[in-house]
Amino acid sequence: MPVIAFPGSPPDPAGPGADSSVTAAIDRFLACLPAKTTRDSYAKTLTHLAGLAGNRPVADLSCEDYAAVMDRWNTAAAATWNRHLSALVSFTTWAQRQDLLATNPARRLTRRPAVRRGDRAIPAARLETLFTDERHPLRERLLWRLLYETAARADEILSLDVADLDLERRRARVTSKGGAIEYVHWATATARLLPRLLQGRQAGPVFLADRRAPATGRRAPATADICPVTGRGRLSYPRAEYLFKTATADLDPHREGWTLHQLRHSALQHLAEAGRTAPELQAKSRHQHLASLGRYIRLGEETSARITAEHDPAARRRAR
Repeated sequence: MPVIAFPGSPPDPAGPGADSSVTAAIDRFLACLPAKTTRDSYAKTLTHLAGLAGNRPVADLSCEDYAAVMDRWNTAAAATWNRHLSALVSFTTWAQRQDLLATNPARRLTRRPAVRRGDRAIPAARLETLFTDERHPLRERLLWRLLYETAARADEILSLDVADLDLERRRARVTSKGGAIEYVHWATATARLLPRLLQGRQAGPVFLADRRAPATGRRAPATADICPVTGRGRLSYPRAEYLFKTATADLDPHREGWTLHQLRHSALQHLAEAGRTAPELQAKSRHQHLASLGRYIRLGEETSARITAEHDPAARRRAR
């Protein structure tokens, strides 16, 4: 009789008798995840769990261990807290299916309600000011504009290699959430900037870090994340996010700086304001469900201001 693996829980490749330490289990869990973006995201959380309880058996993990890991993000935004908690919960579910863990150390932790601000979409005029400000390096201006024009997720764009680009058709092949291979498309402004950034490079990451990547040590990246021409590594999400928040602090009314994800949000909301239908937004954003687009179809402050001005009784009076 053939054995069919439980969906979403590939068999443990190490088999019976494998190392049951937290570090070893985390490595096996991450290896089971098909999508690189998911692996990278979960690894950011589980690295802290491994640092706390690395050599202990998985079976010994407790609620206090998980609370200590999550305490690192205790003051972070609700979305950040929920993202890291999801990583712990996913690892817990996998460990239970592998009979490594009988309890649920995440049972005392709860997701936090996200507070939705009404001004998450960045006004188009401010974006254009940002994109054309040559005080910012070419790499940053191209990254920001590419994220906006493609309405792609930041980790998808930062994971691009030169080989993924189709410059003639103004598109790139990305690995989306869940591991699907999809295409994102850009407009003329990005098409004009890309050759300037690449400078003839035919391989390696599109967006490179400022320094050469270390060849050895724990910070040495994978070979695929190093440019064969310059020796520089791939630009990381945390670094790109920091640069964007710093560059936009003065433009943001809250003086906090904007996030890279707000470029995706802004692109979709601006398209909705321009009259694009929900199916068209779905094609652009690559959301699996139309219901996920509700936040973008809900038009924002600029639309409110325009409607108010257009229906201002004083504006109807004609000059004599």
